[in-house]
Amino acid sequence: MDQKKKRMMKRLDYFIHMRPVFDVQSLFSDGTENFVTPMEPNPGDTVKIRFRTKRDNADVVFFISGAMKKPMEVESSDSRFDYYATEITVGEEPVYYYFEVQAGKVRCFYTRLGVSRNLNQSRLFCLVPGFSTPDWAKGAVMYQIFTERFCNGDPSNDVLEGEYVYLGKPVTQVTDWDKLPAADGTREFYGGDLQGIWDKLDYLQELGVEVLYLNPVFVSPSNHKYDTQDYDYIDPHIGRIVTEQGTHAAGMRSGKLPDVSHPERMSAETVKDRGSEWIPGKTMESRGSERIPAQSSAVSSNRDAKRYIARVTDIRNLEASNAFFAELVEEVHRRGMRVILDGVFNHCGSFNKWMDRERIYEGQPDYEKGAYVSEKSPYRSFFKFNNEHEWPYNSYYEGWWGYETLPKLNYEASPELEEYILRIAAKWVSPPYNVDGWRLDVAADLGFSPDYNHRFWKKFRAVVKAANPDAIILAEHYEDASAWLGGDEWDTVMNYRAFMEPLTWFFTGMEKHSDEYKEELRGDAKTFRKTMALHMTEFLTPSLLVAMNELSNHDHSRFLTRTSGRPGRVGTHGGEAAGEGIRPEIMREAVVMQMTWPGAPTLYYGDEAGVCGFTDPDNRRTYPWGHEDTRMLEFHRRVIAMHRRYPVLKTGSLRFLGGGKDWLSYGRFSRNSQIVVIFNNSEERMELTLPVWPAGITNDSVLENVFQTTKDGFTEEGAAYPLIGGELKIVLPATSAIVLEARPRLLPRIL
Repeated sequence: MDQKKKRMMKRLDYFIHMRPVFDVQSLFSDGTENFVTPMEPNPGDTVKIRFRTKRDNADVVFFISGAMKKPMEVESSDSRFDYYATEITVGEEPVYYYFEVQAGKVRCFYTRLGVSRNLNQSRLFCLVPGFSTPDWAKGAVMYQIFTERFCNGDPSNDVLEGEYVYLGKPVTQVTDWDKLPAADGTREFYGGDLQGIWDKLDYLQELGVEVLYLNPVFVSPSNHKYDTQDYDYIDPHIGRIVTEQGTHAAGMRSGKLPDVSHPERMSAETVKDRGSEWIPGKTMESRGSERIPAQSSAVSSNRDAKRYIARVTDIRNLEASNAFFAELVEEVHRRGMRVILDGVFNHCGSFNKWMDRERIYEGQPDYEKGAYVSEKSPYRSFFKFNNEHEWPYNSYYEGWWGYETLPKLNYEASPELEEYILRIAAKWVSPPYNVDGWRLDVAADLGFSPDYNHRFWKKFRAVVKAANPDAIILAEHYEDASAWLGGDEWDTVMNYRAFMEPLTWFFTGMEKHSDEYKEELRGDAKTFRKTMALHMTEFLTPSLLVAMNELSNHDHSRFLTRTSGRPGRVGTHGGEAAGEGIRPEIMREAVVMQMTWPGAPTLYYGDEAGVCGFTDPDNRRTYPWGHEDTRMLEFHRRVIAMHRRYPVLKTGSLRFLGGGKDWLSYGRFSRNSQIVVIFNNSEERMELTLPVWPAGITNDSVLENVFQTTKDGFTEEGAAYPLIGGELKIVLPATSAIVLEARPRLLPRIL
């Protein structure tokens, strides 16, 4: 055989036996149960870890952790993928690991950021033995309630006009439930209360809510209650007022609370006692033999606010409010739902009984003197005073961000304070209250040093989990929270960095306060994907699956207002402008993402009913009972039902499938269930061809529409889409979202 023929035969042999092109798109692993079993191991457990490649496409896959490097074995295969597996036994310490893949001369690494030629050890996979988050919270539909603005179920506890002074002016009782909040609205009170929440539990259940997250409910002079006055008690203004200035309230002369949980069951005598105007949102004109005017004379000093002092310091009101709250939580649990409380432990309020700057506790026999009043106060060490020679009435204390109304708590100098707050942490998750967890306000700010901050949250976790192992600890933090998410402090966070912020920029081009519009970020799928992928690595997987995914909340503008693309605040545009130019179809897209993204989708009360609003206080409008946006409300009911119907949307893996200008797609999948989600955020219909096989979808499947939004609304009926070579061809209407489920292709029966 001549040399030319030999070369030809050699070349032919090469092509016949040539290795297929190495497919990096097939490489995948994550921390979900699909690839880590058990996902939340205890010390001593044997854990199986899996890795996916294209079938017959890799020579070897190594599992690497520290100095250990071991080859993985092919555990199973399907028509497209090989699944490699290895087992390790975990101890007490966190296990950091990554994968190395070799195919011929190709060598690459796989971390939480995906495939790379150069190893980035800052984003490794991590298992923390002994760390778990509550199963009930994984993917749970949460509902945030700003109690004072949700529903007025008991007008007898309403804050009265001029009842006391707050921030230098008398408080205001709002009698028009539909009035927009004033620009300086922290002293406005509409009358929402816990009875109102009880009255609307049927509504919340029908909506599909699984968890109630309540903004602060403890005694406080403000409507937002982030300036706690007494951590031990529910505020009677949202709970129960059973005595007024030494006179028992109606229905309380026997010492028994009237049953107002079901107004239709109230006796004629009780209704008479409550007055003829016992209607949510109205001011009660009379209560039994005691006349209570709709408008009372304003006090000039809180030393003279006798009605307020009696309401919030009399132990009968405080204990009645706590008892009613315990009954409310019991009823919520009876319905299969949960309750999370808001804990403000970085600072308290100047009204607080420990400080008593308002001097409402001074001279009362049942209370010690506050630290503002006396240098001999048992609470003096609870605060950091900067002038030791100013008593009595020392106003030189450290305030959070300099606010004298928000005294910062001085844990480092007071073991008694630390012990007290840790007792509070355990108290409310224990009988008889049995709440299901804490949301922690400005949690990273607590204390005067990072070292103490971390030590405190470790202790906090220990006491909460000892009292209620199934309670969740969820913190507010806007920056990288990974330092607190190592398994021994917080369970998770309000998910700004890996949800609210990137989502808002992509769909609306707006900043979350509505302060800025950036056209270049609207519809920028590349930035969205990079940002999400990076910030999701700040979570352990159990933390990510319970992260609070919100579109709106009490600190930021309503998402529906952001859809207008108009920057501003209520002070610059006025409240009515918040509802101008809004785009409900964009809101529907965003909610579809909320219901299909890893984490706990959390609705801010009223978003489902079409409530608009600039950033606070305008975002704290009342729920529009009786004039809801019924189309938006029905959409929420149905999309929540879809989320709850598919377990893969709660605990499945996530894989980006594609994206471009104004569109993006991802899959949620397990070995047994696959969902594809696609968004067209443009003003034009869009024809797309995209690979869906990376989400584990095989060619013997079809994708069927289970939910779709359009400019005009939504539908749960639609076409089935066959796959060609693992790819989907689809035409999407303008400004729409679609959710597709992979189902087996029905083959023709052979006779």
